Amino acid sequence: MASENLKYQFAKLSFAEKLIAVNILVFLINGLFPFLLQWPKDSITSWFWLPQDLFTFISQPWSLVTYSFFHGSFWHLFGNMLILYFVSRIFLNLFDTRRFVSVYFLGVILGGLFFLVSYNLFPVFFRDNAILIGASAGVRAILIFVSAYIPNQEVRVFFFNVKLWYIGVFVVLMDFIQIPISNAGGNIAHLGGALLGYLYAKQLFNGRDIGEGFSTLLDGIGAIFTKKEKKAPMKTVYRKKTATATQKTQQDYDKEANQRKIDAILDKISKSGYESLSKAEKDFLFKAGKES
Repeated sequence: MASENLKYQFAKLSFAEKLIAVNILVFLINGLFPFLLQWPKDSITSWFWLPQDLFTFISQPWSLVTYSFFHGSFWHLFGNMLILYFVSRIFLNLFDTRRFVSVYFLGVILGGLFFLVSYNLFPVFFRDNAILIGASAGVRAILIFVSAYIPNQEVRVFFFNVKLWYIGVFVVLMDFIQIPISNAGGNIAHLGGALLGYLYAKQLFNGRDIGEGFSTLLDGIGAIFTKKEKKAPMKTVYRKKTATATQKTQQDYDKEANQRKIDAILDKISKSGYESLSKAEKDFLFKAGKES
């Protein structure tokens, strides 16, 4: 009974909240299992972190994504998940889960590639045996995406209202400044994620979704693992035809009307900012984000 309730509560979460839950679970498993079983410290992480050496990476290519689920400390995890929680709420009020997945994981991938390439081109910045872990590149992608898409939207930071583009610029500058000081690989990966988020937002603003191919790829992979329902034996059923194949249902018309309304609201946000929306428009956009 308890497990069924847990599954129900998990299913109610947004994708970002599920992602946070998975990161926390991985952190707990990665900390507890080696301790309880007396395994070496990095016995689990070493299978999933992103190594700096290209030949080692070729032997574990999955690490270009899996590194993002592992964190070096509680505060590393806490900082990333806290930022992800808040910026994902803004993102998912504007766009659907499918686009969130594209921006986040493309940010993770580009951040990882920045790390790999920069290590092999500029080894002076790195210590020996550098590895990459953490969700920061994906989190940066989401943060910079919303900062670039609705730059004049204000958010509360402690006691002040700050425009999103101020936050985005500050974060990117800090990553640049810290490259020669500490954690060069991590900061370079952050910049890769930030670049992805910025380019994605700017291209989307111009009507081009650069992540559509990636989303389609994920849809195809998901379809492979989706269990097909067993088809019932064929029956001959006689019924009166109510509509031809070319006729649209009322539901189709409702969907088209909702999409037109969403497009109009997003256009208003891009021109005048989120705060220019009425309460009804904000409520409609929030509801549409939850249903997608």
